[in-house]
Amino acid sequence: MLKLDKPLEKCRILVTNDDGINAPGLKVLEKIAKALSKDVWVVAPEQNQSGSAHSLTLRSPLRLREVSKRRYAVDGTPTDCVLLAVNQLLQDHQPDLVLSGVNRGANMAEDVTYSGTIAAAMEGTLLGLPSIALSQAIAFKHAPKWSTAEQHGPDIIRKVLAVGWPKGVLINLNFPDTGGQGVKGIRLARQAQRQIGSAVQPGTDPYGNPYYWVGLIKSEEEAKTGTDLAAVRDGYIAITPIHMDMTHAATLKALQTVLD
Repeated sequence: MLKLDKPLEKCRILVTNDDGINAPGLKVLEKIAKALSKDVWVVAPEQNQSGSAHSLTLRSPLRLREVSKRRYAVDGTPTDCVLLAVNQLLQDHQPDLVLSGVNRGANMAEDVTYSGTIAAAMEGTLLGLPSIALSQAIAFKHAPKWSTAEQHGPDIIRKVLAVGWPKGVLINLNFPDTGGQGVKGIRLARQAQRQIGSAVQPGTDPYGNPYYWVGLIKSEEEAKTGTDLAAVRDGYIAITPIHMDMTHAATLKALQTVLD
């Protein structure tokens, strides 16, 4: 089981994200982390790395830039950030906990396969550290309601850490677009499945050259009861454990009867 071996207030916390070192959500997560411990270190990408998933920079060197005391920027992916923080910057006193986020936008359903926020927590998990990803659902009609995550994040993190979870598992938290006072409660939720189509928007640049802008068309109609989509839609904070082992046991067993 992944459980802290010391009181949370004495733990070293690594904070990262995929929206970049200057992202508002990162500042929110720093506040959350500092409400839990005074030993907080930030290592985040220089630029926005949304959609980078669990990618590593393999064909160019990485640079670690000190922004301010205990705050560093990496010219790479969220995965790079966690790897450098744990194995280089903090190798003599490794973090006890990895927090990733707070992402501008929810990371639910199939989002977890694209998300750099989730990927940073994945890397922490692979390195044997308790890791939690935090994301704030948003609506384009108004600014992100960061107060939701800021108000409820510390207490939820304390609660899930008190219980612990198996190795190879990370915790995915999604906060509804309600504001701190509007949250109806907490729901344990499974990862949803939804129909999703890639929206490829063609265009022409000022020089007459064609380009294509890839976006996503998402439908929330498949938000079935018990899923992360349904929980956040209904105003609840969704807690979803995500297992790193993606082996499908039933198919493996079926294939064994034929191939062994």
